[in-house]
Amino acid sequence: MEISVISDVHLATHASKAKELVRYLKSIHPEKLILNGDFIDSWRFSRNYFPKPHLKVIRQLIKMMEQGIQVVYITGNHDEIFRRFNNTRLGNFSIVNQLELYPGNKKTWIVHGDIFDLIIHQARWLAKLGAAAYGFMSLLNKMINLFRKIFRKQEIMIYKSLKDRILKDRKVLTKFEQNIGELAALKNYDVVICGHTHIPVDKIIETREHSVRYINCGDWVEHFTAAEYNNGKWELVYFQYENEEEQIADELFIPDSKQVYQSILEEFSITQLSFK
Repeated sequence: MEISVISDVHLATHASKAKELVRYLKSIHPEKLILNGDFIDSWRFSRNYFPKPHLKVIRQLIKMMEQGIQVVYITGNHDEIFRRFNNTRLGNFSIVNQLELYPGNKKTWIVHGDIFDLIIHQARWLAKLGAAAYGFMSLLNKMINLFRKIFRKQEIMIYKSLKDRILKDRKVLTKFEQNIGELAALKNYDVVICGHTHIPVDKIIETREHSVRYINCGDWVEHFTAAEYNNGKWELVYFQYENEEEQIADELFIPDSKQVYQSILEEFSITQLSFK
């Protein structure tokens, strides 16, 4: 695989499916991994919630960079705090607002897509209210699944079911797709890859200039999807995973404050002191 593009992971929230993402990242070895916005959710970030599976995602990214994989972080609206670091590069890691590539001689534009969402810019409070409501639904969904697990029932996603019902009329999304497709055509792109809507789509958008292939790489909250470039073509991939808990040999050890302090004492050879 040459390129993998994932979007809308929303780490630091209850909605993020970090365990599934770690499995996916361990299953691939691309030349370039692109995190296409909303990877870390700064809107709902709390120092009290960044669990072990989320840390495993970060560690897996570091391992991939150590293996020579280029990791490109494209900023979105939920991680807009990183936009002030646009065009920053540290080794195999870089932060940008957008990316232009030419795989297979096809001019490809990769961007998160929030710039085409009028609600984000004209009613920001409404967007944040929606994000908060989504967070509450995610937490409620998690609690429900804990009870279902006790009775050996399959997990459900109530917020996904509700969203599917609400979005039966897809005019807003179609407008989003048309706007981004038309701008891509004006800039002579052959392919545009975005995220933001959390709805994985692979379609051809016809414009007055020329047709543009539109790929929305979905999310890692509901759909577990990625846009992959391999053997000369783009493909929207739905990652298949086992729902059962699995034992991961590479278990991440996170010391508590007492253990951290004790290790510092040992590192500085202050063995005569002890932590009370």
